[in-house]
Amino acid sequence: MSYENAEKITASELEVMKLLWRAQDALPVTEIREELQKSKGWEPATIKTLVSRLVTKGAVAQEKRKVFYYSPRISEEEYRAWATRDLIHRVYNGRAHDLVAALVHSDGLTQEDIQELRQMFRVED
Repeated sequence: MSYENAEKITASELEVMKLLWRAQDALPVTEIREELQKSKGWEPATIKTLVSRLVTKGAVAQEKRKVFYYSPRISEEEYRAWATRDLIHRVYNGRAHDLVAALVHSDGLTQEDIQELRQMFRVED
């Protein structure tokens, strides 16, 4: 599923999305509330607002059973792909090379990361 409103997901809403992605199944609102109160210290009204916004934006599906259940409509992989493309375009003028160079020069890559990248880019003749 392509998600054109990914840029509209705020940092706080992303925390809700991460919880839903980890769950791998629809969660009742009470479970979302309990987890985010415990892990983030957020008030129930804040959590309700964040979930409602995600539903309005189309990032989360809402299903009425005995209570409302919520599930992501965009996968974590889709969001990461969008966020990576967005970062490359906004910060590195569309040049992925510049992103990788910044990672290398800032010690953002471990030797293991570099080895994995070499394997990924190795072209068989």
